[in-house]
Amino acid sequence: MNGETVLIAAFSGRSLAQSARRAGFEPLVADAFGDLDTQAAAGDVRVLDGAMQTGFRTKPLIAALEDLARTSATKPVGLVLGSGFEDKPRLVAALGSRFKLLGSDAATYKACKDPRNFFGVLDRLGITHPKTETDPPADSAGWISKRIGGSGGRHIRACHGPQRAKPRRYFQKELAGERISAGGIFSAQGNTILLSRQWISPSSEHPFRFGGCVSNPAIGERLRETILNIVHTVASDLGLRGMASFDFIIDPAHGPHLLEVNPRPGASLDVLDDAKGQLFADHMAAWTGAASVGDRKIPEHAKAMAILHADRGPIILNEVPWPDWSADRGSPGTFVPLGAPLATVFADAPTADAAEALARKRLAELEDLIYGHAKS
Repeated sequence: MNGETVLIAAFSGRSLAQSARRAGFEPLVADAFGDLDTQAAAGDVRVLDGAMQTGFRTKPLIAALEDLARTSATKPVGLVLGSGFEDKPRLVAALGSRFKLLGSDAATYKACKDPRNFFGVLDRLGITHPKTETDPPADSAGWISKRIGGSGGRHIRACHGPQRAKPRRYFQKELAGERISAGGIFSAQGNTILLSRQWISPSSEHPFRFGGCVSNPAIGERLRETILNIVHTVASDLGLRGMASFDFIIDPAHGPHLLEVNPRPGASLDVLDDAKGQLFADHMAAWTGAASVGDRKIPEHAKAMAILHADRGPIILNEVPWPDWSADRGSPGTFVPLGAPLATVFADAPTADAAEALARKRLAELEDLIYGHAKS
């Protein structure tokens, strides 16, 4: 560490940049927002306008990262990827050819995100998952359609009526139940796995949109052990290394069903990391061998994060007296389209339920505050 610079690329680089800073690194960020929090945490930032709408494009992203590296006072030790690359293994490969990639390679992304491969691995390992097909179901009732490599839930659609096969989409039987994510570090020295509970924030256009998560959920020890065993088994088979996350639906009758694996830092980083940026430090160690990684004590308190979406309407941000429990704060003049992420709130409490309740209360408070200070 000792102030070493590290490149970060993600749709939103804020949480990774803050974790890197807490761990003693100097983060250099290329993302789609360049919000006030990212600017404060990063040593330098490049904003790729339109990336959230079009996805990252190879030439502009590489140019931004090379510019960050060229203008840095010290040579970056490598590149850490966040969200935005799940459906772009070719881009991951291109980045790996230009920079020292401190994270999963293109083959690992493809292994996790290609439904034929991924669910084939789960079947071979005997891991329970929702019924999944690449061809449209004969009867679409109770099925959903997902975009290959999609993230954040905005790509998921409920199936109504006859469906057509599409190259970048697959079909999955919808399940009801609690959403549990297992996130952490995977390395040759050992795995550190922490659980969080997730929820959705549905809108008419995006009924499965990610809403937030909370750490330290109250679940039974038997279920916890089952989840951890699944994670260890699948992570070993896929050869995961560094930060990764596993998303489950807990069917009340049949237990955990594994939905997907993200071979990179997930949204739960905000609620699972500590004041020393230990998850980022452990991620770096998993790739550099600088330190051992071991099990950590589960914290007794719970931390929640929740995303505020611009559901009241499109908005141009004005000067906002941002609360200290908010993040992803846009600069004055930023235009936020209808339904797009507007900001994030945090909450701490003794239990997961209490932390989630406080986060939801703060969502309403922040929404009133932002729209009350909007430009007319």
